[in-house]
Amino acid sequence: MSSPQQPAVFAAFSLNSENLSKSAINTVRTTLGISGAIALIIGVFITFWPKDAAGVLTVLLAIYLLIAGLAYVGLGIFSKGISGGARALDIILGIVFIVGAVIAFANIAATAAVLAVLLGVIVGVVWIIEGIVALVQSGDAPSRGWAIFFGILSLIAGIVLLFSPIWGAVILFVITGISLIILGIVQIVRAFTFGKGAA
Repeated sequence: MSSPQQPAVFAAFSLNSENLSKSAINTVRTTLGISGAIALIIGVFITFWPKDAAGVLTVLLAIYLLIAGLAYVGLGIFSKGISGGARALDIILGIVFIVGAVIAFANIAATAAVLAVLLGVIVGVVWIIEGIVALVQSGDAPSRGWAIFFGILSLIAGIVLLFSPIWGAVILFVITGISLIILGIVQIVRAFTFGKGAA
């Protein structure tokens, strides 16, 4: 049943601790706590060491592209049960991945700048969606105020990130880091407050 303060359309999606078992409440709290802690740690790293964070991200992506590329090329060459066309596509995809890895390794700084912009756009979209979900699921629980605050903050941070690539890679990384720190703290607070009033 929807509350007088909550539109009926949102009631079906409400995350109300009163309707959850103790196990489900603990699962939600654990999820909020872990996601908040990870966001906080990554946010601190990005905020205080933006160039290192960008470099590490670029190297990890390059390693992934190289491993995936070699795997696809191997699949295309050695797989006997796959059709010739599919094997050719696997080899082509593998070569594209390997070329991407070589380009990334050859110019880490330039690749990191491009990745920062792409990451900002992706994270911006994710935060907008996460903010909408948090607002829709705010429900009538004691932590509803924190959920609404998190939802609004997430929406604002997502919109800022979505339209901020022109500010430059380093500024974008710092904004991302600060936003992650704030969102991480809010998530951790939500983890401690969610379900406190449930029987």
